[in-house]
Amino acid sequence: MTDPISRRTMLKSTGVIAGAALLNSSSDITGAEGKVDQFKYCLNTGTIRGQKIGIVEEIKVTAQAGYQSIEPWIRDINQYKNDGGKLSDLKKLIEDSGLMVDSAIGFAQWIVDDPEARKAGLEEAKRDMDVLKQIGGTRIAAPPAGATNMKNMDLLTVGKRYRKLLELGKEMGITPQVEVWGFSQTMSRLAETAFVAIASGHPDACILPDVYHLYKGGSDFASLNILNSKVIHVFHLNDYPTSIPRDKVSDADRVYPGDGDAPWKQILTILDSNNFNGTFSLELFNRDYWKQDPLQVAKTGLHKMKSVVADVLGNA
Repeated sequence: MTDPISRRTMLKSTGVIAGAALLNSSSDITGAEGKVDQFKYCLNTGTIRGQKIGIVEEIKVTAQAGYQSIEPWIRDINQYKNDGGKLSDLKKLIEDSGLMVDSAIGFAQWIVDDPEARKAGLEEAKRDMDVLKQIGGTRIAAPPAGATNMKNMDLLTVGKRYRKLLELGKEMGITPQVEVWGFSQTMSRLAETAFVAIASGHPDACILPDVYHLYKGGSDFASLNILNSKVIHVFHLNDYPTSIPRDKVSDADRVYPGDGDAPWKQILTILDSNNFNGTFSLELFNRDYWKQDPLQVAKTGLHKMKSVVADVLGNA
């Protein structure tokens, strides 16, 4: 049997599980005033990618809508580069627009069982990280791409593979955030994803949660209580209708925060009590929104995010 002291030391070294001191240290939290602005607000460009306006216009829309940061898709940056664009120009545009690149979306298959496919996945991850570094990014999503239909994967093994990705990220100056995917057979639940992060045994291990994916995968939002806020840098915000059965609800059914049935009081109260002060990134794939003006969608999304925060934690 594992010694409880050494086991606790192992958990603390990963930074994933919050200790009692963190979970109970709410005495330094100020009142509800100002809580809306303690977070950074970001636009995941998937929210407007259906309009097919390209990364340059996505950056402009993000800035015009009033966001502080952007979460672009690597494939869109690569398309810009393949069309003759310079990454240095893209970085300058982002900086001149007053934006940060808090995260990015890639789909490198770092997790798969096949050694050759996994090697290729790490090479893709390296290229993605290089592209991201050149535009000023520091973090990238690490979803279980390529293994969504693989059942009964050994999570200790997955943790070791995540560690390899983290080691690569350390070399590249980019932090991969292991991501919950509710439709995955491997990391559909927050508990599984947290296990992978812990099993990596790496000090940079971190988790990218998503409101829709937590619901889709059947995670209880109360489980957010046990996560140290230091391992959540970015949190995807969206909402979902419970009128569609959990096994039928899809990415396309995501709606603006507050327009669905997500338990916002529970979610935001837990994050606040854990002293989370990271980035909320709006990630939607709603086909109706994709038919609308992208700037209006971006503005509406920012307003909706701030509104749910204000409703729960108070407005500045």
